[in-house]
Amino acid sequence: MNADREIGEVLSEFGFADPAATQEAREALVRAGLTRPGKARISDAKLDKVRALLEATFARTCTDATCRTALSRSKPAAALLTVPKGACEHCGGSDNLKAMRRLSALCRARHLHRVVVVGGSPSVREELIALKPPEWNLRLIDGTERRTGEKARADLEWAHLLFVWGSSELDHRVSKLYTDTASPHRHKVVQLARRGIAALLNAGSEHVERLQRP
Repeated sequence: MNADREIGEVLSEFGFADPAATQEAREALVRAGLTRPGKARISDAKLDKVRALLEATFARTCTDATCRTALSRSKPAAALLTVPKGACEHCGGSDNLKAMRRLSALCRARHLHRVVVVGGSPSVREELIALKPPEWNLRLIDGTERRTGEKARADLEWAHLLFVWGSSELDHRVSKLYTDTASPHRHKVVQLARRGIAALLNAGSEHVERLQRP
């Protein structure tokens, strides 16, 4: 005998937890013939179809304009459905994830995939590794360790985008290897003195957007 579950519980797991989103999702299921009005439970055998229908029908977004624009572009056939930040498909309630997705989309459009970050704590480097899109080749430089001019020049030549994160764990002797204004690679370099991963990534987005302007 097939098992079944509460429809509200299933919708909550799929990101439709608040009352307005739950109602919209239920109505979509009824229109598709996957349930009936007033029915409280649904067969486990239908769950894959439920998930596929909801993912195709709706783009769950918070109220942030960046998320709404990104989801409109990535899911043009889906209806934008406003949900709490934690259920947003784009940012999941995380400023860091939202910033990474913004930058990765800009980099993808310009075929930029070799990224260097000079500075940052070990925990920050771990989070950047976890956040990075699969197409990125990410090189993380410990800003507290000695770096030779030769290695820095190699980093600059290799990178499509290189961050010098001045407000993080970064020795001046290391940072100046990358910030020589005479370098032919200076257009790749993003210098910032703000704290936080979101600030780092948003600075990168602003830099790439400037490069795109005529």
